[in-house]
Amino acid sequence: MSRVLVIGSHTQLSRDIADALSAAGLPTEQAVGHADALHRLRMRAFGVVITSPDSAVDEDLALLDEIRDIRPGVKCIVLARESTPDGVIAALRAHVFACFTPPFNGSDIAELANRAATDNLWRDDIQVLSARPGWVSVRVNCRLITAERLMTFARELTSQLPEDAQQGMLDGLREILLNAMEHGAAFNAEQTVEVTGVQTARSIVFYVRDPGAGFRRESLSHAAVANPSNDPVAHILKREEEGMRPGGYGLLLASGAVDELLYNEVGNQVLLIKYLDPASAPNAS
Repeated sequence: MSRVLVIGSHTQLSRDIADALSAAGLPTEQAVGHADALHRLRMRAFGVVITSPDSAVDEDLALLDEIRDIRPGVKCIVLARESTPDGVIAALRAHVFACFTPPFNGSDIAELANRAATDNLWRDDIQVLSARPGWVSVRVNCRLITAERLMTFARELTSQLPEDAQQGMLDGLREILLNAMEHGAAFNAEQTVEVTGVQTARSIVFYVRDPGAGFRRESLSHAAVANPSNDPVAHILKREEEGMRPGGYGLLLASGAVDELLYNEVGNQVLLIKYLDPASAPNAS
């Protein structure tokens, strides 16, 4: 199990994260700042470094270059006071493990760091295909932790949305992404999903393509989205008949979380659309 270095011992968030990791049994140290962190990295090996929440993304990426000169395989979770599309793209290209800006959730950060400490297959999980502000395309391996990592970057790329609208978009994207990985690839790490995020003048759009054969709506009797209006639990009985695990709400949740949810004919490509101005939505009154 990797040792974790948390930078920013002067901040309450960093102390809380370090305490949570220590309580989980992870060897954890706290550094005051960048110089102290580099000194500690020269003295002993750390598998995960969590940056200070009062730094900027470009400062953290410069620090990461120095860190990897000392410890090439280190995983870095960036905490920053703010982000920009350019900064998020740079973090993706630098193989940052995850990226967070305020409002921070210390428990979520500690949980991801805990999982990072035991993950040795992470480095090639997210491949940048094309990236510029307003258009980011990646190819990701079908692992649950990869989906969670990607969602931290998606959160930063949707920061212009109002909080409720942003959460709706992220909830929808997460459901579709996990659906693609689970049903399209059976969480086979050798399979990949393509994800593209686009921001237009009026909307934020995510495109997801899974490696599976797709589906047709008439074949979704095991999913809540296909329930007849007079029988909202029909899919539960179908899943029990087929010996499937409880669930089947993913597509229904996703369709309710965004303004538009569109599939291609085969059913293996999805568009999720959220409008920056709710008045622009097709069903807006």
